[in-house]
Amino acid sequence: MTTMTSATSSTAGVGRARRRLPARRRHSTPLTIAMLAALAYFLLPLFWLVVAATKSTQDLFTTFGLWFSRTPQLLANIGATFAHDDGVFARWLLNTLLYAVVSAFGAALLAAAGGYGFAKFRFRGDRAAFNLVLGAIMVPTTALAIPTYLLFAKVELVNTPWAIILPSLVSPFGLYLMRIYAQDAVPDSILEAARIDGAGEAKIFFQIVMRLLAPGLVTVVLFTLVATWNNYFLPLIMLNDPNLYPITVGLASWASQAVGGGAGANSDMLALVVTGSMLSIIPLVVAFLLLQRYWQSGLTSGGVKQ
Repeated sequence: MTTMTSATSSTAGVGRARRRLPARRRHSTPLTIAMLAALAYFLLPLFWLVVAATKSTQDLFTTFGLWFSRTPQLLANIGATFAHDDGVFARWLLNTLLYAVVSAFGAALLAAAGGYGFAKFRFRGDRAAFNLVLGAIMVPTTALAIPTYLLFAKVELVNTPWAIILPSLVSPFGLYLMRIYAQDAVPDSILEAARIDGAGEAKIFFQIVMRLLAPGLVTVVLFTLVATWNNYFLPLIMLNDPNLYPITVGLASWASQAVGGGAGANSDMLALVVTGSMLSIIPLVVAFLLLQRYWQSGLTSGGVKQ
């Protein structure tokens, strides 16, 4: 009996030891190949852009596209880009920064207020209103560009910065994301305790709820920042003054001068267009690297119920 007990104990000990051993990593060759292909798909265009920004217009056509030329001139291209046309590129960069930052933070604030309201308050028609928001997500922004232009023309806001900022403040996806996040990230017990202490709804929202919604807010800020920074069609139809152009429309105008037909075409501007395109993505890369940890937590935290 003692021998059987010892054997059973030994077997149980071996089983526990096996369970404590770290699981062996499984490698899948097809999955690894697929991931490498996806990585190359996303990074090769970026690598080409960085390489092309170091070349002259002649080298763009006479050298291998995925490697540097013998005489790289990145600094010269950057200087020429900022110096061309009395430094209009710097103005475009500042315009884009203004449009994107104001729109991103404004859209995040409105989405947080709306999402918190839908998540924690009940009112007549709340389900229908939220379903309307979900339906708005499915509407492409290009389909709303012409009606938005006609509306802004009536109030004389066309060819002003407000024509870009105000439409960008409306983010149905951001409101939906904040509603899902606020539903679990903001405990009802904290709200009730604040109300018992005499705090008003505005004070509760700005001093308590906004802190709890910080990861979700950063997520909406990042999404709206990227969308506004890359927006092309709305500024194209809203703005006529080149001094108000964002980078997307400004670089497109340079590209049309470089490759357009006629005597006015200037192929030397291709190097400026490529260099300007590389410079335009640097702020987005920096913003993503700085905010990615908040972005990841913002996507996952609201979807897990405690």
